[in-house]
Amino acid sequence: MPWVAIVSAAIMWIILLFLFNKETAPEPVVVDPAVVANISKEWPTVGKEVFTTACAGCHGAEGQGGVGPKLAGDEKLTKDPVYVHTVITKGKGAMPAQTQLAENEVYAVANYVLNSWGNKVEEPLTPATVAAGQTKIDPEVLKNRSRFVPDHIKLPEIFLATFVMVLLTYGLIGLYSVWAEGLELHPGIHKVRSTPLATLGIITTLGLTVMFAVLFVRQMVTDFAGWAAAEPVTPNVTAEGFYAAMVLLMLAASVALYKKYFMDGEVLVEDASGEFPW
Repeated sequence: MPWVAIVSAAIMWIILLFLFNKETAPEPVVVDPAVVANISKEWPTVGKEVFTTACAGCHGAEGQGGVGPKLAGDEKLTKDPVYVHTVITKGKGAMPAQTQLAENEVYAVANYVLNSWGNKVEEPLTPATVAAGQTKIDPEVLKNRSRFVPDHIKLPEIFLATFVMVLLTYGLIGLYSVWAEGLELHPGIHKVRSTPLATLGIITTLGLTVMFAVLFVRQMVTDFAGWAAAEPVTPNVTAEGFYAAMVLLMLAASVALYKKYFMDGEVLVEDASGEFPW
């Protein structure tokens, strides 16, 4: 039964990942040859006009920044031109998605930003470039996945995640029970004798617990400092969760080793019809 629970949890986890990846998959971009042909011709004029009317109020007439971030001389933009398109079409932070712009205006203003105030890209941003860039996972999607909170997943996914955790807990407790106490419980006092390998194991797990606890505290301090900086840095939630989980796992391993090799046990009654199948 423990292995059945674990295999079932693995199947449910695969289904959960499929659902979540399907929701976060980028939408395909239709490449319009007419748009591509006009991009290089339009961006110096149409792009400047769109930027002046829709963007300059926040980013400054010369891209110097203001309410919005500075765009002039930004290497991040020129290294990842698709990012500019993503921000314009989907928005980011306080900036809303510019849904009022036509497709040619989106590429015109994006290329205007990518080729002005010290910015320069070798090739103009086109739908083909965006389509190729969709094979890469958007950092915003990664951030949401790393947090994996209910704000970003729907009810079926929450149900599956809960069911996976219940099945894993059920299965792991069963495997631990077999490992620590055997397939059958025999009445009487059971004496245990520690071995050098068991002693090394419990020392190692306790040492790793301390190490991961220190790393967790350091990561929290770093994240709080980044939050309080003049330009806030997104906390590394993935690292925080990993270190916290490893602390709990190492503690659990230490307790398991102690019960198996250092703690005497006693079985008063053997009951073949237990509450749990293990």
